[in-house]
Amino acid sequence: MAHRRGLLIILSSPSGAGKSTLATRLRVWDPSICFSVSATTRPARPGETDGQHYRFTTEAAFKAMVADGDMLEHAHVFGNFYGSPMAPVLSAIEAGQDVLFDIDWQGAQQIRNSALGPHTLSIFLLPPSIAELRRRLEGRGQDDADTIAKRMRKSWDEISRWDAYDFVLVNEDLDATEADLKTIITATRLRRIQQPDLTDHVRALQAEFEDMS
Repeated sequence: MAHRRGLLIILSSPSGAGKSTLATRLRVWDPSICFSVSATTRPARPGETDGQHYRFTTEAAFKAMVADGDMLEHAHVFGNFYGSPMAPVLSAIEAGQDVLFDIDWQGAQQIRNSALGPHTLSIFLLPPSIAELRRRLEGRGQDDADTIAKRMRKSWDEISRWDAYDFVLVNEDLDATEADLKTIITATRLRRIQQPDLTDHVRALQAEFEDMS
């Protein structure tokens, strides 16, 4: 009775709350966890590989997938379409592999409302304070002052959606938050719905019990 269904693990947070670092740590903890590779209509950038960084497609093909119900979630961002194709995710979870999604609350809601919603685990990361969020963004050294200001303005809208998630963690300490994430994932993997062989196992127990009568 070793088989289980994989989970769709949604990890969301405002920029600077530690989502990328924790996602990397989760994959070190369990390398079988895979990232969902999004489809997009934007052109590939230098160094990007189709099927690894994104699944590059045409706008017509993307819209056809949406119309046919083959996208778990999708959005239109800065003139291009982005989305999560259902087929590879379904194949992964049926094989017992968890799939990690780095998406916002809108994408999370779409997945929740999809056919795979029952197998979804959504987790939101909060910063300990807004001042700390700004400090982390500035400390990364990746963005200029204008970009940081835009990220800060956007952060409140993201934080205000915290109650749409199954679990919410305040990421004050990375190690402690990582431990909590592992506990949550381990427990959710044991839900009845994630263990399709349980029914057959219980029937076998029942038959064995009847044979003893």
